[in-house]
Amino acid sequence: MRTLGKWLGRILLSLVLAAVVIGIWKREEIMRLWAVKSLFAEEKIVRNFSHMDDAFLTMPLPRGDGPVSPLPDGDPTQLPEGATDWIKERAITSLLVMKDGTIRYEDYFLGTTPNDRRISWSIAKSYLSALFGVLLDEGAIESLDDPVTQYAPQLVGTAYDGASIRNVLNMASGVIFDEDYHDPDSDINRMGRIVALGGTLDDFTASFYDRFSDPGLAWKYVSIDTHVIGMVIRGATGRSISDLLAEKILQPLRQEQDGYYLTDGAGVAFVLGGLNFTTRDYARFAQMILQNGEYNGQQVVPADWVAASTAASAPTEPGKIGYGYQWWIPVGAHAGEFMGRGVYGQYLYIDQAKNVVIVTTAADRAFRQAGVSASNIEMFRQIADNL
Repeated sequence: MRTLGKWLGRILLSLVLAAVVIGIWKREEIMRLWAVKSLFAEEKIVRNFSHMDDAFLTMPLPRGDGPVSPLPDGDPTQLPEGATDWIKERAITSLLVMKDGTIRYEDYFLGTTPNDRRISWSIAKSYLSALFGVLLDEGAIESLDDPVTQYAPQLVGTAYDGASIRNVLNMASGVIFDEDYHDPDSDINRMGRIVALGGTLDDFTASFYDRFSDPGLAWKYVSIDTHVIGMVIRGATGRSISDLLAEKILQPLRQEQDGYYLTDGAGVAFVLGGLNFTTRDYARFAQMILQNGEYNGQQVVPADWVAASTAASAPTEPGKIGYGYQWWIPVGAHAGEFMGRGVYGQYLYIDQAKNVVIVTTAADRAFRQAGVSASNIEMFRQIADNL
């Protein structure tokens, strides 16, 4: 009996030692997974959105060696009535308003500062669209109507087989993908855990085999379509998205600070939502788009691509919000009114007719409630009209 007790004790000790070794070996993955599980917690969300490099693997996006191109200050403006309550209700962390290329309002809330590099979430999709337009103009990609599998052969035989580049730019792939942020077992949340644990997004994307519609016939916002655009770009150029974006978009803007991308375990950029920049640097990008792709005397993005990508070309339902090539077009929009939009209240609102750019970052845990998006757009329109 004493021998059996010693034997069981040795087994228990071995199991404990093994658990300790595994815990040390997988410490980073365990810490990242824990950080992801608490990423949107009420008491942590504001800080987390300024320190995403604490929870995820990252890739630097250098601003380059050129001098900073400062955003000029204009005459300060007062916000319209109700804006103060809106800022509080929507957990706005920064608000920057530009008119005629000058800053008319800029402020930071909930303890954030101008130096915070805030997570873009799906505003990153609009950046990727701009990069795609440059590469299309340069001839790296032949046509929007090329099948995605021409450049991303890993997708042959998956739900994306038969979809064109235009289809995925329009979020009209027809691929079934659950984007419910409140369901821990949804596809979008499974994807977050894969990124946190160092998995590969290419393999994750190639694991989808079902469609609700043939490509091009119906619109449904599925963020995984944007990863496919990234796969197409990497396949067409043989280069990383990080290097391409820094070279062709960011460095011509002469940003104030370096940025960074979240990446998966293979170092592949999380192109559907992983950019991190200061509010002012988001505003630079938006101002360049407002100016039809021109900035500091340089045509950064082709003007015809800006026009095409920000037009409501996707097969959305009549009377509902429109969609272009990774840009949103609000209901009732006039010509030149469109936006990049990310979950939890991130916006690049652009009104070319009024020469206005509005940037918000936020930590709005109620962003999916009915009427919130419409009320944000209404506030942006009031701010623009008030200038």
